[in-house]
Amino acid sequence: MRINGKTALVTGGTDGIGLEVAKQLKERGAIVAVCGRDAGRLASARDAGFQAIEADLSTKAGCDRLIEELSGVPLDILVNNAGMGGPSDLLGDFDLDRTDRAIFLNLNAPMHLIAAFLPALRERPEAAIVNVTSGLALAPRAGGPVYCATKAGLRSFTQVLRHQLRNTRITVTEALPPVVETRMTEQNPHRKMPAPDCAAAIIKAIETGQAEANIGATKLLRAVSEISPALARRIMIRY
Repeated sequence: MRINGKTALVTGGTDGIGLEVAKQLKERGAIVAVCGRDAGRLASARDAGFQAIEADLSTKAGCDRLIEELSGVPLDILVNNAGMGGPSDLLGDFDLDRTDRAIFLNLNAPMHLIAAFLPALRERPEAAIVNVTSGLALAPRAGGPVYCATKAGLRSFTQVLRHQLRNTRITVTEALPPVVETRMTEQNPHRKMPAPDCAAAIIKAIETGQAEANIGATKLLRAVSEISPALARRIMIRY
């Protein structure tokens, strides 16, 4: 896909991976809308030339607000990037309210947005849907059962979506990042990929029409999981 002149929406595009994806799309000539919840980061995004929409995608009302704001926009690229992580301990303080918000944001929201924007995407000469999952969709991490479950669910949804859209002009890409240096991973002591590098891999996947973008260390995890899924799970479950 040639990005120049395309119109894109990047959810969670005021911070982290999403912000870097939005910047690199804009650098290539795209018109980019982003959404988020923090007023300061939204203001910074507007100053940088993005259409910035306040929307809490951990709720249906937030999804509906975003959909209404972009009603009638000739959307070419939808990047479902917004996500919510954090530890959760089933034997300790398991916050069910936070769990419900995380499930909606990580899994339900992409489905809501895809369903809403699919008619517009199908009208375009070429279009792309990018769902950002995680290397943890291949093998879960012990400390993040909810996050891992939602990313595995989004991975399955993306695979079926790609199959159902195989005879359309829409390319469906799954991006599987490793641990990336963002606010969400500040407490993670392991080596992290710089967010601009991760975003560059996602942009390349859009430009080349990749079905899957296994980014950074996820490439190795994917190779191990194909040889021995049990070994991949044993490796990741320790972290």
